[in-house]
Amino acid sequence: VQLQASGGGLVQAGGSLRLSCTGSGRSFSTDVMGWFRQAPGKEREFVASASWSDVTYYGDSVKGRFAAFRDQDKNTVYLQMNSLKPEDTAIYYCAADDRGPKLRRGRPAYWGQGTQVTVSS
Repeated sequence: VQLQASGGGLVQAGGSLRLSCTGSGRSFSTDVMGWFRQAPGKEREFVASASWSDVTYYGDSVKGRFAAFRDQDKNTVYLQMNSLKPEDTAIYYCAADDRGPKLRRGRPAYWGQGTQVTVSS
């Protein structure tokens, strides 16, 4: 079972990026999938999640700027990041669990590898 994240890169402040994370090895169609991030010297923090029924949650620092959504077969979660700020610079990790509260507490059953997002000022 694997979560494969992609889409990170370098972008100027105010720009946009879209991350994607695709699950394989089992169906994630009834799971909650989401994103966390970890900046150097900081703890990992919850960013966003989207359930199979498209219920979404966001961390306070990204509300109104980021959007999480699933594809039609529900095995992929995207993170559309707009109005990026230098403080959004971090390694972004995707995650999945069949229970949303467990995922949002940072204890998902599955973690993907990270993808680096760097926002220059």
